Amino acid sequence: MQSTFSFPTTTIFEIGARRELRGWLAKLGSARPLVVTDASLTRTKAFALLSACLEGMGAAVFSEVRPNPDEVDVEGALRAYRENDCDAVIAFGGGSALDVGKAVRLRIKRSEKTLAQFEFEADWAGLAPLIAIPTTAGTGSEVGRSSVIIMEDRKRVFFHPALLASLVILDPEFTRELPPKLTAATGADALTHCIESFTSPVFHPLCDGIALEGIRLVARALPRAVRDGGDLEARGLMQVAAAMGGIAFQKDLGAAHSLAHPLSSLCGLHHGLANALCLPFVMDFNAERKPGVYERVAVALGLHNPSDAGAIAAVRELFTGIGLPPGLRAHGVDESKLDALADQAFADSCHLTNPVPVTREDLRNLYQSAL
Repeated sequence: MQSTFSFPTTTIFEIGARRELRGWLAKLGSARPLVVTDASLTRTKAFALLSACLEGMGAAVFSEVRPNPDEVDVEGALRAYRENDCDAVIAFGGGSALDVGKAVRLRIKRSEKTLAQFEFEADWAGLAPLIAIPTTAGTGSEVGRSSVIIMEDRKRVFFHPALLASLVILDPEFTRELPPKLTAATGADALTHCIESFTSPVFHPLCDGIALEGIRLVARALPRAVRDGGDLEARGLMQVAAAMGGIAFQKDLGAAHSLAHPLSSLCGLHHGLANALCLPFVMDFNAERKPGVYERVAVALGLHNPSDAGAIAAVRELFTGIGLPPGLRAHGVDESKLDALADQAFADSCHLTNPVPVTREDLRNLYQSAL
């Protein structure tokens, strides 16, 4: 067996860690960073905290990132970077802002190339410095070496170590205002990352350990964070758990993500919500064909008599308890969409590292079960 182990991202975690931002920009040689974010965040206290850290600098802001970003978002960020003569990127927000912040650096380096032409680009060295600051606790994109951008109605993944952030700042104060529903959905994303990466058959024992601890932290902290947004300990634990999920899924993921990606690109569902609606059904499918696959997940979830059934029931209970009950129909997905969803899900590579093989028909049946 063979694997490659790498955890190189410098990460600062502390309440008030944002105060180190200015010093790190100086270390990176930046005087005019571009803040990549979305419009709703610019009206929050979190953005005011960030702005205070950048006061007096020549920072510019691109705030047009959409929930499921595509090439238009990346091109807009590129224009803002060029027009303001910027020299670094600060990606501030959820997974969408972080992904655009990572991807725009490819266009900054080689503006003559379209984004699609970078998919197989060999030389990605020398990208603009990136500081990633998440305001949600879900995607783990801040520590990831990939960027997910919608191109031609499909989510495309750009993957390369050069996309890793120069620095990650995890400050629980930035997540304090996250509404309960979004806290729940992003937390479900973190849990799905940890569960699917752990059960992926790829050999990576370091990621396995990280994923299991991430599961334990989510089970402990997510209900608290949803119930009380001012619980900064729970907020901080969720930030760490999300980052752990982002690290762990360099192992790859599973069928729940293959199902979730088209639900975002074709139906507009939040990615974390899509994962929550699909994961328990995928777990049922996998456990029936590979008994014991979730026993260690059950231990991480705190069950005293670990079993596949117990783990699946605990995940369902957790999701329902934080306001994410099952049912795709409630979110506008009906049977007329299942064939198109199944086609895209089967084309998605995540199911290739599912614990058991899946066919297109299996994926369609899973959508049907999740309705």
